[in-house]
Amino acid sequence: MDKKHKTPVIIAATCLIVVAVAYLSLPYYARQALIHLMPVINDLETFQRDTLKHDENNIWHWAHDIRYNTYRLSPEDEAYLKEMGTVSFLIIRHDSILYEKYLNGWNDTQTSNLFSATKTIIGLLAGIALDEGKIKNLDDKVRQYIPTYNKGKQAEVSIRNLLTMSGAMAWDEAYSSLFSVTTRGYYGNDLYQLVTNLDVKETPGVQYSYRSGETQLLSFVIESATGQSISQYAEEKLWKPLQAEGDAYWLLDKKDGDEKAFCCFHTTARDAARFGRLILDKGNWNGRQLISKEYMDEMTRPASYLKDQWGKDSLDYYGFQTWIMHYKGQTNPYMRGMLGQYVIAIPSLDAIVVRLGKKRSDIYEHELTTDIIRYMDIAMKILVY
Repeated sequence: MDKKHKTPVIIAATCLIVVAVAYLSLPYYARQALIHLMPVINDLETFQRDTLKHDENNIWHWAHDIRYNTYRLSPEDEAYLKEMGTVSFLIIRHDSILYEKYLNGWNDTQTSNLFSATKTIIGLLAGIALDEGKIKNLDDKVRQYIPTYNKGKQAEVSIRNLLTMSGAMAWDEAYSSLFSVTTRGYYGNDLYQLVTNLDVKETPGVQYSYRSGETQLLSFVIESATGQSISQYAEEKLWKPLQAEGDAYWLLDKKDGDEKAFCCFHTTARDAARFGRLILDKGNWNGRQLISKEYMDEMTRPASYLKDQWGKDSLDYYGFQTWIMHYKGQTNPYMRGMLGQYVIAIPSLDAIVVRLGKKRSDIYEHELTTDIIRYMDIAMKILVY
C-alpha cells in the first residue's frame, strides 16, 4: 500500500484509538449510559435484580365487570394511546376490571418498569415501618438511622422531609445529561455512597422540590430501621399480603447491591393496580389493615405547609411520595413515572386507572403533563359509559 492510501487508514485508526481512550476514561455510569442511552420500560435484562415472590397459594384475582371491554374507544382516543406508545390501559371500578387494552405486543402478564411510580411504594413501606415502631417518629432525623448523614445541614434532615421531597438535597433531576447525578443514580453502581455524600444546601422542610435522591435515601433509612433489604421488606409486608398474581422485580445498582428505590420496580398493569386499591381503601386489603389509616390519610394529603416547586404558593399536589391530582372537581392520589407510568386512584368513583407506556408529553399544565389529563378524559368516558 503506497503512502497516499496509508494516510486515511492511519487517520481512521488514530480516531478509533482516541474514541476508545475517551470512552474508557469515562466513569462507569457514563459508559453504561452511552451503551444503553435513554431508559426503556423493558429494561429487566439490563440490570441485576431482586425478585419479590408472590404466594402461589394465596392469589386474589380481579373480577370482570358485567360490561367488561364492551366500550369502544373513539378513533381519536385509540390513535392517541398508540401515538404515546401505550402498552397497557386498565380501568377498574368496584374491584372489577371494566376495561383493559394492551398494545405494542404487550399482554397482561408482561412486566414494565414503573420508574418513579416506585417512589410511592417506598412511601407505603415507610408507613409500615412507622406502624411497627421500627421508625419511631417521622420527625426523627435521618442521622439517627444513618449516623454518617451528619455533615452540615444533613444533620437537620428528617424522615418527614424525605417523604415530602423537602430535604434540600443537592440532587439535579436531569434525565438527558450524561453526567447528571440522576444518570449516575440510574446507571451507576454506588447508590449508597452517592446519596449519603450529597450536600444539603438549604434549610430542609421549607420548599418542595422533586429529587429522586431523597427517595433513595429514605429507602436506606427503612433498611436501617427494619434490618431487611427493601425487596425483602416489600415482599413480606406488601407483595404477598396484596395477594399478587405474579412475581415482581426490583432493579439493583450491582450484583447483590442496593435497590434503585427511586425508579425501578417491575410489575404488570393488573398487579400495579393493587397499589391503587390499597390507596383507595386507606391501607386496608380485604379486611387486613396493612398500613394505618392515619398514615394513609397524611400520605395522600398535600403537604400544604411547604412552598411549591416555584416557591410561590402552598403545595397542593404532593403528599408522602405520592402525587395528588386535581381533575374536574376530583382529588385523586396517584403514582407517576417518567415515561407515563400512572396508577390513579379515583376515590369519588371507587375506581383505578393504570396506564403504562413508552413516552409521555413534554407539555405541562402547572405540575401535570398534558398526557395524564387526556388519559383521565378517556377513562371518564369509560367509567360513565
